[in-house]
Amino acid sequence: MNRDSESSLPPPTGEPTGSHGRRLGGALLGWLHSHIELLGIELQEQKARTLSLLLFAGLALVFALLALVALSGLILILLWDNYRIPGMIGLCAFYVLAGAFCALRLKAAIFDESSPFHATLEELANDRERLLP
Repeated sequence: MNRDSESSLPPPTGEPTGSHGRRLGGALLGWLHSHIELLGIELQEQKARTLSLLLFAGLALVFALLALVALSGLILILLWDNYRIPGMIGLCAFYVLAGAFCALRLKAAIFDESSPFHATLEELANDRERLLP
């Protein structure tokens, strides 16, 4: 190379080549940190929501069972003299149908649940769209 070709090179910017790698690494770590933080927040929210749902579902089940026992007893007392057996059969049929309905609703609720980490997955998809041409 001659001196003329050396003078046509752009002047150095004063940054060593390693600083670009550091900035890229820092940006990558910042991006990763924000996504992990978002995932942690969503995990805590999902945990609190699940615990709350289990608590209220358990309490509702206990109180509904107490009411059902009391109502069944009342119906049997009212029907005891004349319709004792048909009353018991009717209550049993009602309990079987109600149990089947609840089981089907539970199955539908379990399989229709949306993703618990929707915001994290959405943010990752947005990042992928921004990075890929």
